[in-house]
Order: sequence, then C-alpha cells, then structure tokens
Amino acid sequence: MLDGIITGLTTAVMPFNLLMVVVGCFAGTFIGMLPGLGPISAVALMIPITYGLDPSSGIILMAGVYYGAVFGGSTSSILINAPGCASTVVTSFDGYPLAQQKQAGKALALAAYSSFTGGTIGALVLLFAAPALASVSLSFQSSDYFALMILGLTAVAAFSGKGQVIKALIMTVLGLMIATVGTDVTSGTTRFTFGSVDLIDGISFLLLAMATFALTEVVMTVLKGQHNEKEAPMDMSQLGSMKLSKEEVKHVAPTVGRSSFFGFLIGILPGAGATIASFLAYGLERNLASAKEKLKFGKGALRGLAAPESANNAASTGSFVPLLTLGIPGSGTTAIMLGALIAYGIQPGPRLFLDNPDVFWSVIISMYFGNLVLLILNLPLIPYISRLLVIPRPILIPLILFFSITGVYLVSFNSFDIHMMAIITVIAIFLKLLEFPMAPMLLGFILGGLMENNLSRALTISDGSFAFLWERPLTLSIVITAIVILALPPIIEAWRKRTNSSKNPGCEAAISEGEG
Repeated sequence: MLDGIITGLTTAVMPFNLLMVVVGCFAGTFIGMLPGLGPISAVALMIPITYGLDPSSGIILMAGVYYGAVFGGSTSSILINAPGCASTVVTSFDGYPLAQQKQAGKALALAAYSSFTGGTIGALVLLFAAPALASVSLSFQSSDYFALMILGLTAVAAFSGKGQVIKALIMTVLGLMIATVGTDVTSGTTRFTFGSVDLIDGISFLLLAMATFALTEVVMTVLKGQHNEKEAPMDMSQLGSMKLSKEEVKHVAPTVGRSSFFGFLIGILPGAGATIASFLAYGLERNLASAKEKLKFGKGALRGLAAPESANNAASTGSFVPLLTLGIPGSGTTAIMLGALIAYGIQPGPRLFLDNPDVFWSVIISMYFGNLVLLILNLPLIPYISRLLVIPRPILIPLILFFSITGVYLVSFNSFDIHMMAIITVIAIFLKLLEFPMAPMLLGFILGGLMENNLSRALTISDGSFAFLWERPLTLSIVITAIVILALPPIIEAWRKRTNSSKNPGCEAAISEGEG
C-alpha cells in the first residue's frame, strides 16, 4: 500500500497533472455555478478533451471537474436560490436567507470552508481506507438500503417549521407519489404516464428542484411587485463580511466534522450519492439542534448551511470508493467516469490498485490538491461573485429564468420538460401560498425510487415476507434507529411539560388570575 501511495503521489505532483487539477477545478466551478448544468454535464463535456491524454491525467481532470462542479454549485443556490446542481438544493434552504440578510459574503465563505473540509476529510479517509470501505459497501443488501431510506424519511421533521409537521408529511407523500411516475424497474410496466411517451422515464429531480425553487421564487417576486423595485447602488460592505467570528467557528465546527464523515459514509454506498447525503446531513443536524436553534433552520442558520456543504463534497469523494474498488458507479457522474476508464482500457475493480496503482492512487491524492485549489480559487472571487446580488431585478429575473429553463432543457433536449416545469411551478406557487414546505416533497421524491426498488428486491428475496426487516442485524439496527428518532422528540417534549408543571404547579393559575 505504501508503495502505491508513493507511486500515486509521484504521478499526482507531476506539473502537467497539477495543471489538470487546476483546469478541472476552474472549469467545474464555472459550470457548477450555472443553474441546472451540474457535475454530470460538466464531466460529459470533458470526455472528448481527455481522449488524447494519459489515463491518469484524464481521470484527474474529470475528478477535478466533478468536485469543482459540486463546490461551485452552491454559489447560485446561495445568491439567487437557483441550485447549480441537485446536491446543492439543500444549500439554498439557509444560504439564500443569509444572502437576503446581506450576509452573502459570509454564506459563500462558510460554504467554501465547509466544502474544503468535507472534501479533504473524504480524501484522507479514502486514501487510507479505500480497500476496507469497499467491503463495507458490499455488505449492504436491499433490506439494508430500504431501512436506510426509511431512516432518511424520518428527517422530514427537519424541513418543517413550527406547527407544520402535518403539512410536511403531506408534501413527503406527494414526493413519494411523484417518484412512482414512469416505468417500474421491477416489472417493466409504465405507471401514471397517461399515455405520454415523455413520462416513461419519470420526472427529473433537476426539473422538480428548479421549478419549486428558482422559478417559484422568481414568480413570487413578480407577484409581490418587487421585480421593478429600484435598489440603491450597493458597496461591498453591504454585501456582508466574509469573516467568521471565533464563536461562529466553534458553533459550526462539530457540524462540519459530523457531516463530513456522515456524507462520506453515504457516498460509498452505490447509488446513494451527494444529493441524498446533503438532505440526510441537514436533517440529522436539525434533529441534533436545541429547540431554540431549530427555529433558525430555514431562516439563515449557519449549521444549516455548513451541514449539506460538508456532506455533499465528502459524498462526492466517497463515491469514488465503489467506482475504483468495485467497478460500480456510486452516482450518475461516476457512471460517466466509469465509461471513460473503460475507454482507456482500464477495468475498475478489486485489482485496479494492483494493476494500475498510478491511476488508483494518483486520483485519490489529487483530490486533496483539488480541494486546496478550489479554496484558493473561490475565496478571492467571493467579493466579485457576490455582485450578482446588485444586478437590478428587472435584469436578474430574466437571467434566472433563462439559465433555469436552459439548464433543464440541456439535460434532456426535450421541450416537454419545459412545459412540465411550468405546470409544476404553478402548483408549487399555489402550495407555497398555503404555506406548504417544498423541501419534504423533494426528500420524498429522492428517496422514493430507491426505497421502492429495494423494497421490491427485499420482498422477492424473502418470498414476500416482511421478515427481512428483523432477520439481518444491520437492517434491524437501522429500523430501530428510525423508530427512536421518530419517537424521541414527542417523548422529550412531554417530559419537559411534565417537569415544568411539577416545578411550577401554581404558575398557570397565577397567569390566568393576572390576565383576568
């Protein structure tokens, strides 16, 4: 292993490969900032460029583009509420409110630091534990994945405000329903397509996210009559400081550490990916927050921004574990990279780090350099990127519309998606006016497909019996954890009320007499 690491380090620090890291990170960051394009489009654009390169250099370039796009995708989420890619949707929940509070500089800086930390922790864990982690990901079966999706759905409370739990549950069910549209993977039959060929593949998550966030925000702004407001010219001081105080660093440091490791563990599971990691990390962090701090989530909480940014970058790194050690793509982007590796004549799998140690270890080591390059590139650019906020709204709103619609269209090159996006936007505006939260619907949609497929496989293996939920210790442990997470908050709340009433038995009577 040590010989392989030395070989990889020698390959990664070659001047040309370092240049590929810089080029990949810069290109990925720029493409990631454009709403809707994301890492899949970014990596796909790089494939023709890498054909004439050495395999190590080509994969290093594409890896740089991948985590560069995830890193840069947070920018448009924070500044204009238009997620650059699916994995940065959660970033907008607290990042965009911070920008509205004239703290865009701090939000972008925190996103950069969190992304760097998450990516670096992921790269270090990947460097020393990749072969061992491959066996961990292989140990997960369909029943375990189903239980993990159930655990993910328990995070729905994290995306609901006070008194909105019922509305959040309704939106989660709506998301699960939308996930059933299209072709059933198990039986091959089409469902809820209403005879439309365009719905056979289902509804794209990117389409749903852009409709419910970017377009809805634009239309709501127009409906409120704010689109023609003339804003006074803003200087950099009004965009907020980029510095984090010592108290803020202490406040978010545990979040960044937890979310980085959690995101990496989700990333190594084939098919999970950075999007699920960011949602689950956000939900976990809010569930761990105090009752007072929970109220800040969705309104500009620093922990709410740090958690998904750490998790999605760590998960992006973690997705290379199944790719390099098992030959199984951990996400859509790594599926494209798998094709590129095979095109180079390299077969990813258990023997990759023996047959091609220069490729295996150089890609892993280059990730650390890549995260360092991203931090160096992005921090000095924050004051200039933040100027997106000072663009007059009559100009900014058409730009957001253009990039959102173009981004969705470039994924499928199908005008039907544009029409579908318009319909979903109208429905989302109606639901938003009724104060229904959008995030639970996206959570249900993301987890719905994976949950259904794994449930179907688990039932097939267990001859239609639900005994699979307790037959495997890992599955049972995850299910028990989900039950505890659901049951604990109401128990704690009831205990607090009982404790307070026992300590102050005459309090309520005194208050009522005073009011009288």
